[in-house]
Amino acid sequence: MYEIAVEKHFDAAHALREYRGKCEALHGHRFQVVARIKAPQLNEIGIAFDFVELKQYLGDIVARYDHTHLNEVPPFDEINPSSENLAATIYKELEAELAGSPVTLDAIEVWESPQTRVTYRPD
Repeated sequence: MYEIAVEKHFDAAHALREYRGKCEALHGHRFQVVARIKAPQLNEIGIAFDFVELKQYLGDIVARYDHTHLNEVPPFDEINPSSENLAATIYKELEAELAGSPVTLDAIEVWESPQTRVTYRPD
């Protein structure tokens, strides 16, 4: 099994609704997003999946969030824009992009600082 990972970042502001702490106030992060996919075998030219293609898919998704107030961007206008919800939302969007390809999306990591991250993997 091969694991392929790519990273993209975006800058955005958010406010965690009902947090009852300083993160309930509007604040910003440079979110780093890591997409991890698995491939059971290599293709005819010896690669598991094209990094360029995977980076493009992930880049298109996170571009919608770049330099925004996440609380105003669907689906975060209805659900809390936590790193956990970001990871799950990005996972679902990327999984749809990869449908029909020979790889499986394994996980999405969202880092909101160099010391804090969340990893989303469905059951």
